[in-house]
Amino acid sequence: MRNLTATLCLTLALSLSAIGAAWSNDFQQNQWSAGFKRGWAGVLKKDWSSAVREWMPLAEQGDIHAQYWLGDAYHKGKGVSRDDKNAVKYLRLAAEQGYSRAQWTLGIMYYDGYGVQQDYVRAHMWFNVSASSYVNDAAEGGDGVAKQRLGWSDGVEKKMTPSQIADAKRFARECIRKKYKGC
Repeated sequence: MRNLTATLCLTLALSLSAIGAAWSNDFQQNQWSAGFKRGWAGVLKKDWSSAVREWMPLAEQGDIHAQYWLGDAYHKGKGVSRDDKNAVKYLRLAAEQGYSRAQWTLGIMYYDGYGVQQDYVRAHMWFNVSASSYVNDAAEGGDGVAKQRLGWSDGVEKKMTPSQIADAKRFARECIRKKYKGC
C-alpha cells in the first residue's frame, strides 16, 4: 500500500510539473481568449471571485480553458462555494471537447467519488482517454505526460477485476471513437 501511495504521489508531482510547464506554454502562445486572461489575472492576484465572474460566460460559450478552470474552482471552493457536481459539469464539458487535462481530472473525480458515484471503471477510462489525448499533443507534454497518465490507470487497476479492466479499456476506445461525446 505504501508503494502504491508513493508511486501515486510521485506520478502526481511529475504530472503537476509537466502541467505547470504546459499552462505556462498555453499563456505564452496566446491560446487563451482575452476574457480568460482577465480571469487568470484575478487568479494571479488571488482573486478567484473575479476569475470566476470572467470565466462563467466563457464556459457557457464553450471555452475549454474556462470550463476546466471553473471545474477546478468549484472542486476547490475558490471564488465559489465548493460544489463537486458543478465541478464535474464543467470538467465534462471541457473533456468532451478533447481537453486532456479535464479528462484526467474527471478520472480523478470518478476515482475519489467527488461529485459522482465512485467508479473505478470510469476513472480508468478517463485516465486512458487523457493519455491518448496527450500522446497527440506535443505542446501539452506529449508521450512523457501520457505515460504518467497511464500510470494512474495502472494504480486503479489494483482495485479492479479483470472484467472491469477490460470494460474500462473498451469504454475508452469507444469514447475516443465517439470523439469524447457521451462518455
